[in-house]
Amino acid sequence: MSLLAHPAEDPSSGPIPGAADGRAHLFNDRTADRYRRSVSDGVGLVASTVARTTRPFTGVTPAELAPEIAGIDLERPLGDPAAALDELERVYLKDAVYFHHPRYLAHLNCPVVIPALLGEAILSAVNSSLDTWDQSAGGTLIERRLIDWTAARLGLGEAADGIFTSGGTQSNLHAMLLARDEACKLVEKETAAAGTPLTKPQILPRLRILASQASHFSIAKAAAVLGLGYEAVIAVPCDQDRRMRTVALARELDRCRRDGLVVMAVVATAGTTDFGSIDPLPEIADLCARAGAWLHVDAAYGCGLLVSPRRRHLLDGIERADSVTVDYHKSFFQPVSSSAVLVRDRTTLSHATYHADYLNPAHSAERLIPNQVDKSLQTTRRFDALKLWLTLRVMGADAVGELFDEVVDRAAEAWRLLDADPRYEVVTRPQLSTLVFRYTGGSADPGVLDRANLHAREALAASGEAVVAGTVVDGAHYLKFTLLNPETSVGDIAHVLDLLACHADQYLSSPDAAEPEFTRARAS
Repeated sequence: MSLLAHPAEDPSSGPIPGAADGRAHLFNDRTADRYRRSVSDGVGLVASTVARTTRPFTGVTPAELAPEIAGIDLERPLGDPAAALDELERVYLKDAVYFHHPRYLAHLNCPVVIPALLGEAILSAVNSSLDTWDQSAGGTLIERRLIDWTAARLGLGEAADGIFTSGGTQSNLHAMLLARDEACKLVEKETAAAGTPLTKPQILPRLRILASQASHFSIAKAAAVLGLGYEAVIAVPCDQDRRMRTVALARELDRCRRDGLVVMAVVATAGTTDFGSIDPLPEIADLCARAGAWLHVDAAYGCGLLVSPRRRHLLDGIERADSVTVDYHKSFFQPVSSSAVLVRDRTTLSHATYHADYLNPAHSAERLIPNQVDKSLQTTRRFDALKLWLTLRVMGADAVGELFDEVVDRAAEAWRLLDADPRYEVVTRPQLSTLVFRYTGGSADPGVLDRANLHAREALAASGEAVVAGTVVDGAHYLKFTLLNPETSVGDIAHVLDLLACHADQYLSSPDAAEPEFTRARAS
């Protein structure tokens, strides 16, 4: 018998004869039936769980769930996929937070579309790595095509390019790396021409990033990671709508120039995390052009406007950016992770290029072999682009945009509810789909109201009836709705507002009795 011949037995019915037990679990041509059954059972379990889920959360606490997971002996495998799924239902699926539920109103987690889930199943099984052509082939070209499509939607021009990333934090870090090295290159050239050449270590302490007070914290983290320090980020004041004040930006640009500092980047935000506000992009672009500063637009949240049939104009000016962050897993209804960073000038991506002899040697680039690792901070990288590809091929961009428009419409309706409700104050009218508000009834003491709002949020989550977020505005505790589910109705929102008010009132009437072991009615 040939050493390459396959045994006649069906490997899906038990261990492969003559092989170690582990080999029966490898996915290959001999175990395709086992794979099909295991995945089908897993999908069936998730589908049935979602179908019977009546609340976004059970309210389980870490103290309750941790012992269950800690008690599992990882040295004693169950040996049976069905038993493992039963266990998983007990320690994970039963108490998972379900973003598809219309009363999940907390963070920037979206419900996901079925074509993207199909893509997730395929990419996980094939397991392409998108770093080099010889590991991904068609996957490389699909990702590049989607980058071109996104760049065209942004209006960045024919020289644009980009790369998929793990999320907005990595996209922002990548953009700041490019901006830093472009700034250093320019200063090195200028100082050399003046006869006083500076090296990169000498330049770094002079670099500054200007971002609004409402910008994402990942900008400050990027500055620290890049060796600039948190203090390199200058917070530009916002107006009452939480948009960057361009007068303040102009003042900071002038001050940096006078002080001999180099503004390596101005970060405008198109959809702040708390308020969904969009900075005045055209005016900011004008100021960056005059100052010669790199303009980065963090559109991780607001990128859904790129496919909006009715609101694309809210991103006017983004086409003038030097780099842009987009998170498809926020407003394109994609599973985590699916993000990208795009640049106006593809040559700037070379700041992240490193040629390794075993991976992407220089002669590969000379032969025009498309290795995506040449542009990426990551080496091994999932084929996350496939999820977006199948979404566009099955649904189309307009259908995705209509879903995003629906949640923005719902936020406008929710604002009208809050604005007319004497129990609450709302910070600002939303441009996108977040609302920051505060229960104000029953007490004039700000400290007491802080505790009442914190209690209301915790008690609501503990009940499992709904999940909302919280934040701090001007030192006070506020509640936050993040609406990303088109299935959320005005009735859902009104019901959650009533529940929050009830919990806050209970705290105010008996604060000592309300501290925090809540009685929960668990979802079955």
